[in-house]
Amino acid sequence: MNIVFMGTPDFAVPSLDMLIAEGYNVVGVVTQPDKPQGRKKVLTPTPVKAAAERHGLPVFQPVKLRNPEAVARLAEWKPDLIVTAAFGQILPKAVLDMPVRGCVNVHGSLLPKYRGGAPIQRSIINGEPVTGVTLMYMAEGLDTGDMISRVEVPITDEDTSGSMFIKLSEAGSKLLQEEMPRLIAGETTAVPQDDAEASYARNLTRDDEKLDWSRSSRELFNQIRGLVPFSGAFTMWDDQVFKVWAATNPNHPDAQGTSQTGQTEPGTVLQLGANGIEVSTGSGSLWLTEVQPAGKKVMKAADFGRGGTLKPGTVLR
Repeated sequence: MNIVFMGTPDFAVPSLDMLIAEGYNVVGVVTQPDKPQGRKKVLTPTPVKAAAERHGLPVFQPVKLRNPEAVARLAEWKPDLIVTAAFGQILPKAVLDMPVRGCVNVHGSLLPKYRGGAPIQRSIINGEPVTGVTLMYMAEGLDTGDMISRVEVPITDEDTSGSMFIKLSEAGSKLLQEEMPRLIAGETTAVPQDDAEASYARNLTRDDEKLDWSRSSRELFNQIRGLVPFSGAFTMWDDQVFKVWAATNPNHPDAQGTSQTGQTEPGTVLQLGANGIEVSTGSGSLWLTEVQPAGKKVMKAADFGRGGTLKPGTVLR
């Protein structure tokens, strides 16, 4: 049986590696085009492309999969089953109808919650205690297809989007591994999603990265974790971007400081010390532990505080 795999980021690599290790006949891999990265804008292959080349698999990188030429190219592989994981493009009906065993997707949430492109980040930002992976048949809607199986994965206060991407990619690979024999045989049982329970995880924008100090310390803590290690959160200090890469759990005993609420303007630097930089919020205070001033590298907030350029009473905007 011919299998075509579609994916782009690191999240998808364990699923591709599993298919190869289990001896399935992966005839080709579809991934996003190479993109320039870094200050020197070096053209860099996607993690899935790198994995495919490591396995000696042919790779196809269409700018738009819905173009008739791209559909025709994909059809040359004669797929019986298409497996996707964070591919990054919506599959057109011509592709969905192509394989006799259908198109299945490894999605990083417990559907129907968090349909869309940023389910892992949004789950953390919204303070969810648990998320998971859903294996689903693909339909023309955005993550609306029937669900084959799901697995739950807890989110701890120590988790960031980076750590959850790893946990969920591994959980997704195992889920796919368990279902592959039934997918090949056409013996899966799938159930429709309840659209009334659906929510959407839209892609993150610059606005999602801005810290609003009028929010609670817990909400800000979750926001910071949800943006690591990708964009990071930021605030404005002295009219320049001041990035925040880590903060201490506000419920942890080590995080307790002056904890002023309603006594100082949210965003006010309360103190600088061994724990980092304590900032007032709309409810409680938050210790920043890793920061990045404009034009500088990421550093420990305690080290930055000892420099003396940021002083108590400064208001971050």
